[in-house]
Amino acid sequence: MFFRLILLFVLLCFSCMAVAASHKHVKHKYWTKKYDRHFKKNSKHYFGPNVDWHLFKAQGIAESGLNSKAKSKVGAKGIMQIMPATYTEIKSKQRHFGNIEEPRWNIAAAIYYNRQLYKRWKKKEIPVDERMNFTFASYNAGFNRVLKARKKLRAKKNEHPDAVKNWDKVSAHTPRETRNYIRRIYLLMQTRAKAN
Repeated sequence: MFFRLILLFVLLCFSCMAVAASHKHVKHKYWTKKYDRHFKKNSKHYFGPNVDWHLFKAQGIAESGLNSKAKSKVGAKGIMQIMPATYTEIKSKQRHFGNIEEPRWNIAAAIYYNRQLYKRWKKKEIPVDERMNFTFASYNAGFNRVLKARKKLRAKKNEHPDAVKNWDKVSAHTPRETRNYIRRIYLLMQTRAKAN
């Protein structure tokens, strides 16, 4: 019995450390000027001057903690954790992009890709104030996976037809990782706002 209690305590400690580690990037230390020029330049180029470039930096912090050498278990690379196949597709349209592991190209490709996703959601008549949520969700989980979540919501008989345009409603049908990803980006934005 005593051994089980100790084991339970150790497991609880490790799970608490894992939770703390998973939110370590929601700290002020990441809101330095590192890579700002790449985020500013590409945000303005692909989204125009009216979209806050800090959203994409928050996305980069959420993805990798701005670690340019980050590599996921599934092979996503760099600050923005882009899959090599996605990068190859992007590079076929943006031939001037260099190496996926170089921060400037990794960031440029990610913001370009976000723009492509944003346009796809515009065609689905997602309101402007909701579109970035759907964009980031698609970046994380894949466009088709978010479409499937909308279909699940649409299949519910008691839901209003416009519910599929509301991220809060659709998010319930997406993976927990995706919901947490969106929350993390906005938490980072709040942290930045409080720090200024």
